[in-house]
Amino acid sequence: MRKNICFFCTALILMACGSSKDSKKNTKVADPVEYAKTITQDELKTMLYEYASDKYEGRETGEKGQKLAVEYIKNQYLDIGVASAYKSEDFFQEVYLERQSVSEAELDVNGKSYTSFINHIVLSLSKSLDINTSEIIYVGYGIDDNNYSNYKGLDVKGKIVLAKSGEPKDENGNYITNGKQEGTKWTNGRQALSSKRNAARDNGAKVLLYFDEGLFSRYAPFYQRQAESGFSSRLSLKNEENDFAFLMINDSLAKALLPTIEKDSTSKEVNINLSLKSERKVENVLSENVVAFIEGSEKPDEILVISSHLDHIGYQNGEICNGADDDGSGTVALIELAEAFQTAVKDGFAPKRSILFLHVTGEEKGLLGSRYYTDVDPIFPLANTVADLNIDMIGRTDPKRKEGRRNYVYLIGSDKLSTDLHNLSEEINKKFCNIELDYTFNDENDPNRYYYRSDHYNFAKNNIPVIFYFNGTHDDYHRPSDTPDKIQYDLLENRARLVFHTAWEIVNRDKRIAVDKTEDEK
Repeated sequence: MRKNICFFCTALILMACGSSKDSKKNTKVADPVEYAKTITQDELKTMLYEYASDKYEGRETGEKGQKLAVEYIKNQYLDIGVASAYKSEDFFQEVYLERQSVSEAELDVNGKSYTSFINHIVLSLSKSLDINTSEIIYVGYGIDDNNYSNYKGLDVKGKIVLAKSGEPKDENGNYITNGKQEGTKWTNGRQALSSKRNAARDNGAKVLLYFDEGLFSRYAPFYQRQAESGFSSRLSLKNEENDFAFLMINDSLAKALLPTIEKDSTSKEVNINLSLKSERKVENVLSENVVAFIEGSEKPDEILVISSHLDHIGYQNGEICNGADDDGSGTVALIELAEAFQTAVKDGFAPKRSILFLHVTGEEKGLLGSRYYTDVDPIFPLANTVADLNIDMIGRTDPKRKEGRRNYVYLIGSDKLSTDLHNLSEEINKKFCNIELDYTFNDENDPNRYYYRSDHYNFAKNNIPVIFYFNGTHDDYHRPSDTPDKIQYDLLENRARLVFHTAWEIVNRDKRIAVDKTEDEK
């Protein structure tokens, strides 16, 4: 009996010791600073000198150099032991695109013919056209805003609409949509071009004829050269479900359609005999997103996306544009982030939520890779996507930025959908990084339109909170001179570590990021 009691006591002691050991193991807290330190200037520099070399021929979407680039990225993930989002070594999400030739149109008004590139240019064409009509709808400035709409009370579905450039002002000289003297996305230039196109398309119009004499004189020679050379470099997603054509017209054609167009901004039906024909010609292009994945340990179905674009613009006037900053800097930073998280996984500290490291193609062609992911084939449900941290150009400084510290980064979008995300971002920076967070471009009405110009926007439009990390443009933007020797690697390291710490907090906090605004409310 005594022998049995001693054995029982010994067992209890061993169990207690084991429990104590297990308890210490379970309560050990990972130090994110130690893992952030694995993101180093030397590794970033080594990768970027390779990725932004002539070998990759400027990484133009669908071309040989871009194919080499995705192989390079895939091999980096294999080397650091991060899996594919497809649970195999197939890291590529195929993105189906079309390259469209510059279409020419036959356009007659009341029996008089108007000429391509002299009177009109086809900016976009989703389907071939063969239209004869006795009526078009004039929509004035073509604005559809909460404070002012040329479409109010009009049914333009399936019809040809005519709009002109510009935006009206009130009696105080303020623009009518924002009540300020600063222009808006409707006022002029490329921003107005896309905003008014979207308004016509979203209201169901079949064709938009857009009068902007200034832009026409700039665009027409370029489109004519493109037409003479065959297929253009413009790409779009294959089989997008829309039926919409967008033409820009000059002064003489605009006045043939509506003689009073310059002075008249009142929406109305216009009786006129118009015929319009245009043929759409395309060739198929296959590109790829790269998708790497670390599965969460407690909330694996909740996904944080960290994104950057892998493509660039290829050649310019016979010279390779290697895009070291745009977006080679984001690409190598994303790989380093994955390695830091994977090092934590190896130490027994897997993130609570899952992380998708998303390298998207076709950003330079219109955010095509990210749009394919969000609109066509989201590998993980968008409803389960807690946020997108998007990295696009974080290796340089903005020469136009005259005030503030060198150690800065522009943040865009952090407060647009989630006060929670914005506050988290601020707190994490103060705790770990002390980078100057500059919100200069954090405005949807910013004339540069940066909020709309990188891949985070395709997540934001689906009400997924975003942060866009950006250093601003510089003289080498979209030029052959954007080379890796001009990258400021200490800043690249600092900014990548900021993204890491922010991501670490998002994936390991108890509650997912709260959305307290929506894209529709802005």
